[in-house]
Amino acid sequence: MDVGDRRIGMAISDSLGLMAHGIETLVRKGEKHDMERIGKIINQYKPDKLVLGLPINMNGTIGPQGEKVKEFGDLLKEEGFSENIIYWDERLTSMQANRIMIDADVSRKKRKENVDMMAAIFILQSYLDFINNQKKGGIRDGE
Repeated sequence: MDVGDRRIGMAISDSLGLMAHGIETLVRKGEKHDMERIGKIINQYKPDKLVLGLPINMNGTIGPQGEKVKEFGDLLKEEGFSENIIYWDERLTSMQANRIMIDADVSRKKRKENVDMMAAIFILQSYLDFINNQKKGGIRDGE
């Protein structure tokens, strides 16, 4: 998930845990509404864990937005959605998503509607790539 103040972008991995796919962008309307919608999505897809993009400052510190994401993760746990929450560095994912859509000549309106879901895809894909690389034993020198 790419958790923002106005929207939450969501993505899910395929059954093999190799590829991230966008689900939707939830327009936030309040805690009750947001948790109901997220609950429906979690019930539909039944993920093993939730990966939340953690906005880390370029100097490695966690700022106010990062603290909001951690509070959101705590709320997900309180709601019983998952005890297994992973916080994943999301630096530059929104900028990357915007750049790809600009390059694809996507209108400003469509970019605004889709940037959070695309950022969620990048966050999850980065996590999946890391996990799959770990399973393979990492990349060795010269390979």
